[in-house]
Amino acid sequence: MDLVSKALRAGEGRKFKAYQKRADAINRFEPEMEALSDAEIREEADGLRERARNGESLDDLLPEAFALTREASRRSTGQRHYDVQLIGGMVLHDGAIAEMRTGEGKTLTATLPVFLNTLAGGSVHLVTVNDYLARRDAEWMKPIYDALGVSVASVQDADDHATRQRKYACDVTYGTNSEFGFDYLRDNMASALEHCVQRDHKFAIVDEVDNILIDEARTPLIISGQAEESADLYFTFARLVPKLQPRPEGAEEGGDYFIDLKDRAVSPTEDGIDKMEGFLGVENLYDADPRLARHFDSALKAHALYKRDRDYIVEDGEIVIVDEFTGRKMPGRRWSEGLHQAVEAKEGMRVQRESRTLATITFQNYFRLYDKLAGMTGTAMTEAEEFHKIYTLEVVAIPTHRPMIRDDYPDLVYKNEASKFNALIEEIEEMTTAGRPVLVGTVSVEKSEVLSTLLKRRGIQHETLNAKFHEKEAGVVAQAGRTGAVTIATNMAGRGTDIKLGGDAAGFASEILHKRGLNPAEVDAETYAAALEEAKAIVDVDHEAVVAAGGLHIIGTERHESRRIDNQLRG
Repeated sequence: MDLVSKALRAGEGRKFKAYQKRADAINRFEPEMEALSDAEIREEADGLRERARNGESLDDLLPEAFALTREASRRSTGQRHYDVQLIGGMVLHDGAIAEMRTGEGKTLTATLPVFLNTLAGGSVHLVTVNDYLARRDAEWMKPIYDALGVSVASVQDADDHATRQRKYACDVTYGTNSEFGFDYLRDNMASALEHCVQRDHKFAIVDEVDNILIDEARTPLIISGQAEESADLYFTFARLVPKLQPRPEGAEEGGDYFIDLKDRAVSPTEDGIDKMEGFLGVENLYDADPRLARHFDSALKAHALYKRDRDYIVEDGEIVIVDEFTGRKMPGRRWSEGLHQAVEAKEGMRVQRESRTLATITFQNYFRLYDKLAGMTGTAMTEAEEFHKIYTLEVVAIPTHRPMIRDDYPDLVYKNEASKFNALIEEIEEMTTAGRPVLVGTVSVEKSEVLSTLLKRRGIQHETLNAKFHEKEAGVVAQAGRTGAVTIATNMAGRGTDIKLGGDAAGFASEILHKRGLNPAEVDAETYAAALEEAKAIVDVDHEAVVAAGGLHIIGTERHESRRIDNQLRG
């Protein structure tokens, strides 16, 4: 089989031979599993549970459990795990990171180790990057779990305490990193054991593991109570700080403050401190009222480092933080140490009271609580050393099921931004004329809106995805493969959603029903099936046209700080 020779070239020959051997053992069980009735599949799953409870190791049960899961999947979803997915499942079961290219079926791969690890009776947590994906993946994989007698649920932001308890009691719980982390903190503050929602921390599989365990690793989850604090000082400094002048770019001295972009820090100069003391009428800013220096520091950061529509957006009278890595909104999150209040004052909004920390943990420390941790992503090799050092997690690159046919082109460098955007729009026009769908990646909300304005001027129909519209991102991304579709996305918007060439039939069926004045959620099964059939016929024709035109064309407008995020856009 070509699988092993590919792996040998990657320098992982011995390991892959062992995995391939086990994959062959799983394949030998396939005829036996195909002969079982649906009821017998359930009996077989119960039999494996009994053997696990009697002390048989999960490694010994792996070939049968994987073969059974594959058969349950083939019957309930029409998807049969490929050998590379079996290997990905083994890597996850071994508590390592499976690097699988985008579109190789990570969601389906996870069902293999999930079922195997539920046999011992502990709970399995599957961690995703947003509520939508947690809900979608749990619903999508539910028929497989149902066939095997495994209970599954997804924890959502709006769930109350009783609902959370019920969902965590399931064998498999899908949810976001934030939900799992905050539930852990609340459990630690509970007054009695029966008030806790989480059962244990046996095994977690983290989807998009590089995003959660590297990008957001140091993000602290904080449960806080309110502390008394006057808003007046925030407004005073928000009014005074803009009067200070920044040090000219490239100058070694001068100005009232200087910015260190590399460390994302800002510091006042002696002149700046003298000016501020003059404005406030105090002799020594750092000796008068201890609050003054802290408020000055927060106001200076808010003014010089935190920009509207890049680091945050204003929505419904509130400051909503934008995640610098994913470009998504993070409602409910607040910067600490008075920074959030300083930004509120800068934007002339009501300053909310500062808070006192009651419980806190970082994602890095939370995920190290698990007895066994595994992850999957399309781009982990660039961070392999960091994963090993921090989490002792090994990264294993899984070969693709079919040869890679994507063309990667070198970077083009332009004299200035205007000429870059002109060339970009000409390229988009050229591609759409040829009937190819185009996906354009930007690094900030601001840049995506500039590009959107330029496309509107040229009369080019497009969709813009950024932190302001992230509710609709999955639906838009799913249709980004239609003929001539143009989609602008901040680097990571829509991550975790497949782009199908020709479009997504289910989303198209909903569109057809909406045009007829019908609600897809309320129509009967027959009406929906007819709309889906109609949508599939259109999508199939469009699929052929897009493939003939050359497939999806992806353009990165600029390099991200992390090479891995550029690779994710390609993927």
